[in-house]
Formats: sequence, C-alpha cells, structure tokens
Amino acid sequence: MQNIEQIAKIIENNGGRLYLVGGALRDKLMGLKEMDKDYCITGLSKQKFQSLFPNAKIQGKDFPVFILNNQEFALARKEKKLGVGHKDFEFLANETITIEEELARRDVTINSIAEDVLTKQVIDPFEGRKDIKNKILRQTTNAFKEDPLRAYRIARFAAVLGFTVEENTITSMYELKDELLALSKERVFTEFKKALVSNSPSVFFDVLRRADILGVHFLEIAQLIGKEQPLKYHPEGDSYNHTMIVVDNSTKLTNNLEIRFSCLVHDLGKGTTPNEILPHHYGHEERGIEQVTALARRIGIPKSWEKCGRTAAKWHMKAGIFNKMTAKKKVEFIENVDKTILGLEGIKIVAVCDKARGKEGLQEQLQQMDFDKLGKKCLEQINGGYITNKYPNKKGNEIAQCLHEERVKWMKLIDKN
Repeated sequence: MQNIEQIAKIIENNGGRLYLVGGALRDKLMGLKEMDKDYCITGLSKQKFQSLFPNAKIQGKDFPVFILNNQEFALARKEKKLGVGHKDFEFLANETITIEEELARRDVTINSIAEDVLTKQVIDPFEGRKDIKNKILRQTTNAFKEDPLRAYRIARFAAVLGFTVEENTITSMYELKDELLALSKERVFTEFKKALVSNSPSVFFDVLRRADILGVHFLEIAQLIGKEQPLKYHPEGDSYNHTMIVVDNSTKLTNNLEIRFSCLVHDLGKGTTPNEILPHHYGHEERGIEQVTALARRIGIPKSWEKCGRTAAKWHMKAGIFNKMTAKKKVEFIENVDKTILGLEGIKIVAVCDKARGKEGLQEQLQQMDFDKLGKKCLEQINGGYITNKYPNKKGNEIAQCLHEERVKWMKLIDKN
C-alpha cells in the first residue's frame, strides 16, 4: 500500500500536485485532533488519475471523488449554480483548474486553505489562518450564496469551534433565506445534530437568529423570543434565553442527544402562550407536545428523539416540583415517566437543567433531586409479584389497581419518614 507521500510523488512526476484541504487541515492548523483527511489534485485529468491508480474506486455522480487507501481524493473543480437549492450545480473538473480556483469555491476562509503534501507549503489566498487566529467565520467569496446549506453550516461551525461570524457573512446568510426550504430534511437535521453535539448548542440558534433565518426550519424555537416569564423564577429573560441556558446546561451533564434534544424542546409550548396572559404560561406543557411534533416533522428528527421531547414537554414541570407533590401524584408521575424512552433518569436531567443557574446550580439541583432513585426503588419493591402474593385472588385490572394503591401507600410512608 502506497503512503500519501508516495502517491503525491507519482502525481508530481506526471505533472500534477497533491494538496491536503478542508476540515482536516483547518483542525491541524488549530492544533485539534484531525478528522478524516481530504486531498485535492491539480494538473491531472480524471482519466490520467485512473490510469495512475487503477485500484482507486470512484464515487459521486456530479464530480469524481476517488477512494484510495480509505482516503478521499478529488480533482480541483469549479462549479456553477443552475437552479434553486443545494443540488442544482454544474461542475467543471479538469487539469487546468488551479488550487486557488478550487479554494475560491469553498464556504469560509478557514476552510479555504491547502497544504502541498510534498513541500508542506501552505496556500492561503483568503487569509484563513488569520481568521483562525482571530476566531472569525468569514465567507470566502460571493460564491458562498450559491449554496443555502452554508447558512446552517456557518451556524454549526460557530457552535462547534466557538468562533464569531462577521457581518457580511451574516448578511449573505439572510440573503439565502428564500432558498432554505429547498433543502432536504436530512441536510438540515445533520447540521442541527452536529451543533447539538457541541458544548454550546445555543450558539447555533443565536447565529441563525442574528441572520433572521431562525424561523425557517426552527419556527417553534423562534416563537419563544419575546415570550416573557415571571421574573422571580426567570431572571435570565424571555423563554428563548431560558431555553438556550437549559440546552447548554445539558451538555455539562450528558452526551445523550435524545436528552439534550429534550432539554431544547421542553418549553416549546411557551411559544404559543397568548400574550394577554404573559408572563404566565398556563397549559404550556400540553401545548408543547404538539410543538415538539411539528418541529420534529419539519426537520426529520428521529422518532425516538421526538418521543423523548414530547415526554419532556409534558412532565418537566412535575419533575421540578416532585418533592412538593402528594404521594398519589408522585406515583402517577413515576409510573408514567418510567415507561417512556426518556425515563426517570432522563427527565431528571431535563428538570435539573431547567432549574439550574450556572454550573454551581447544576450540582445543587442534582443533589436536591432524587426522584429517579426513589421511583426505581418504589417500582422494584412494589411489583407484580408483591401484589399476587398479597392479593392472590385479584385478576386483570384489579391487579393493576392494587399495584398503584400499594405504591401510593409505600410513598406515603416514605414521605412521613
């Protein structure tokens, strides 16, 4: 198997050059762990590359990408937008296209850098290294506006890298607004998911808000803006600000994306609260269930995520006041939530993130909330076997009723002690 330098030397001997490009080079320059490496070839035709590397497998319908040694090699290319959306492009890939022309078609300057594999010379015509140093996301050229998906990619980069977006790029994102609905659900969900993996998902939504495009695919989140809350309980401001704090809190407690999503959507019902009853949000739990479903359907959220989000919307308030509820209400909460995908442990994280203010608040709330352990203990001790032993003549629905009543008795004893 040839190593990358050997491949680059063969390309050089036949009149071409091989460059490391894309996210792998960006991450290398930032001192981060490098992702899968992508390489760009100049000075060779498709036929010439295939003749030099007959074992390379070709992928892609619109332009050739070769897989060699489990790495991607693409010919330098230019592209021309033909229609609306993310897919309608005409591509030109041949031996005459320079590395500078290849880099000019890329989205932001920090991704528009190349490194010669043999000489290690860095090609940086758009000052991407300067923007890396200053932690700025800046469109490379006006070609940015040819692909609406880039609006969401920029917001995702900001969340993942912790960079700010410069003003002209924000303007270009806004100018893509009318094309965003032409994107597939899968593309939008992919960018959203990558943002949710980051340590600051709120940045993704803040950037979209700044560009005035948040409401296109994330309408239910945009509707939280300006929805006041009781200042006594929510000094952070409106429902949008609260939601951003909660989803960021979740990243400090779990890597489970279903739970992080549940934290994001727990209060979506507040976006539909009539203005005349603000700052109160009576009934937002039930309204939130429908809002979670609407968001999930629009961007292709997995069914399991949607179910978790619906559970969070419906039960998060009761989770937060569990210790103040009657024994009967506690048991109803435990029995209902335990059988969901989110479960007692998941709803606890939602409740902790909902009530906490800062990192210290998270630890305080974690110590105060123990309904998950209490609930599991109740369900384990007062189970079907317990009931059939105590009430051997009970059948069917009578067993279920006895089970619930015995659990309530158990909970009352716990509350007394």
